[in-house]
Amino acid sequence: MAISSRFKAKRPGKIKMILFIVIGILIVAGGVVTVKGYRWFFQANVMLDDQEFECLYVPTEADFDDVVQLLTFRHWLQNKRGFVSVAQLMGYDKQVKAGRYRIENGMSNYNLVALLRSGRQTPVQFTFNNLRTVNQLAAIVGNRLEADSAQVMKLLTDDAVLELKGFNQATVMAMFIPNTYQFFWNTGAGKWLDRMHGEYEKFWNENRRQKADSLGLSIIEVAVLASIVDEETVKSDEKPLVAGLYLNRLKIKMALQADPTIKFALGDFTIRRILTKDLDVDSPYNTYRNTGLPPGPIRIASVSGIDAVLNAVDHDYIYMCAKDDFSGYHNFATTFKQHQQNAAKYQKALRRAGIFR
Repeated sequence: MAISSRFKAKRPGKIKMILFIVIGILIVAGGVVTVKGYRWFFQANVMLDDQEFECLYVPTEADFDDVVQLLTFRHWLQNKRGFVSVAQLMGYDKQVKAGRYRIENGMSNYNLVALLRSGRQTPVQFTFNNLRTVNQLAAIVGNRLEADSAQVMKLLTDDAVLELKGFNQATVMAMFIPNTYQFFWNTGAGKWLDRMHGEYEKFWNENRRQKADSLGLSIIEVAVLASIVDEETVKSDEKPLVAGLYLNRLKIKMALQADPTIKFALGDFTIRRILTKDLDVDSPYNTYRNTGLPPGPIRIASVSGIDAVLNAVDHDYIYMCAKDDFSGYHNFATTFKQHQQNAAKYQKALRRAGIFR
């Protein structure tokens, strides 16, 4: 009995010791988990080598696995498992949002997941000018947005879509106003076109519309004429003079005889010298054979070109010819005789420079 009592007396002490050991182990384990969890959430996990930032493009139909593959394919994550765990704990794996995201070097999983989950995209900026064809425009849009160029081209050649906006395939280039625009990368082709039409409506304010009316031209006709002016001269200070000359020709129903329209009809803007045989090209854009304006713009008209037409200089010139010093400026004339003299000087300069085409 005495031995048994001593054993019973010691037993609670042993249990207490075991309990302390278990608690100690749990505390240590908990500490390890806590430290590990902290590191997964808040330590830097995005490493971009020497880059300050990179852009992650998450496609419209992407799911969480796709995002993980995009990040690991680029080798941006030091610890893939940590990212996945944090993303799941924060619920991002169930709410992936498409877009273009600025991923900064040294980001933690928490900041990365918070960014992607929020949908706070970094907009895409793109500028277009000096474009002559819808193919060139579609290519630029396809290079900058998720919508590919084929989708854009389909819209720009869809008669029903264009008619709703007041255009057709010949005039559609008049819709686009050169500028720098911001879009979310995952903007669809339809939304892009709606935005461009909205920008067109804003540009053509009441003041510009009234000036077009005073010239007896529609908005689209102003853009058509401006496109020709833009191709005739790159000199902004000369554009209102050139615009005035073409307006004079329109008033007296004289053919515009604009060489850039011949280049457009031939499909070759690299031509530096228009030959007599070129003037016979069978095209509604041949302004030597057809009077009035061509069916549509021969390029996207610049803002300076449009405003040059709307604010054209009032003068009596109906002829012009490039100067023989190749300065980019023109000699203007009121009579055909004066024009012939100017043209002879320019032709001589072309021959002397060895320019025959």
